[in-house]
Amino acid sequence: MPRTSSSTVSRQWLMGGAALVAALGVGFAAAKFSTPKAPSTAEAKPATAHGADTMTMGPERLAASGVLVQPVSTSGLAAEIVAQASVEAEPGGQAVLTARAPGSISRILKRLGDPVRAGETIALVQSREAAQIAAARGVASAKADLARKVLARERSLYEQKVSPRQDLEQAQAELASAEAEARSASSAVTAADVSRDGRYVMVVSPINGRITAMAASLGAFVQPETELFRIADPAKIQIAAAVTAADANRVRPGDQAVIEANTGETRSAVVRSVTPGVSVETRSATVVLALTGGAGVLQPGQLVRARITSRQSATSGIVVPEEAVQVVEGRDAVFVRTPKGFRVQPVTVGQRSAGRVQIVEGLKGGESIATRNAFLLKAELGKSAEEE
Repeated sequence: MPRTSSSTVSRQWLMGGAALVAALGVGFAAAKFSTPKAPSTAEAKPATAHGADTMTMGPERLAASGVLVQPVSTSGLAAEIVAQASVEAEPGGQAVLTARAPGSISRILKRLGDPVRAGETIALVQSREAAQIAAARGVASAKADLARKVLARERSLYEQKVSPRQDLEQAQAELASAEAEARSASSAVTAADVSRDGRYVMVVSPINGRITAMAASLGAFVQPETELFRIADPAKIQIAAAVTAADANRVRPGDQAVIEANTGETRSAVVRSVTPGVSVETRSATVVLALTGGAGVLQPGQLVRARITSRQSATSGIVVPEEAVQVVEGRDAVFVRTPKGFRVQPVTVGQRSAGRVQIVEGLKGGESIATRNAFLLKAELGKSAEEE
């Protein structure tokens, strides 16, 4: 058998190695095209609530959550005057009821908290003076009727030239005097609210409202100046805020204000008037605010906080409650109300003072944001991200 040369053997080894490399390359290429492509990190990451920065929440769910939505206030912190205030009844929204004549309370027709209408009788006081006033009206009315008859007779006799003109003129004077007495007696009956039968003095409410205080007891003898009931109309209220003398000089009628109740609910108001001086006892001036909307939860006697925006200040900006600003993904942000829910809006925060924050950038006037319990929206956002 012939011996193979060394060059021939080397050439065969080289050809075999090249064939092996080619086979491995073909196999790798086939494996590359046949194996499914693994998703990248960016593609595998789902679109979380943080990524979308929105969340859906309808009105019913919003009301159940306790999250309060308020419009942003366009003013600087220096323009805001924060003052403690109290809810008071308007001058025409409260009435103190007393008996118009002394006597004993025989009937009580209403109880504490009951609604009453203007002109409605609340209690009856049996009074001797009421009987005298009613009797005086009856006597005066009878005198006036008699004077009218006498005048008619004298006029007839005068026309027949039977009696002199002097008798006619005297009859006319007597009628005028009798009618004056009748009007006076009738006015006394009206002023005392005497009942038709003349036995009672009626305690009548002059306004619509509810009974907020009651000191009447059945059978008790009362004097005309004794307070028996107090009526207040919840719809006719005003806010009295106590401010310092320096702040009072900055406030003008027509300045806008926001009233904050202890429940977190707010009401819009406007400055009606400012007292020209300060009180000797409190060393503060009183700013009277009128609500521009409904009273809501506000009731007379309730303590509230007033935030008055002075137009005299040169500073301006967006001011929101401090609790409205939440840290979302390491940034300050607020939850802006949208037609379907909320949108996370990053903001740049400026000064902080008295629970208020000035927003330098990120918000604009007219937007509404979540204020009270805004942290619940942040928690809901984080929960949605974890579920994704």
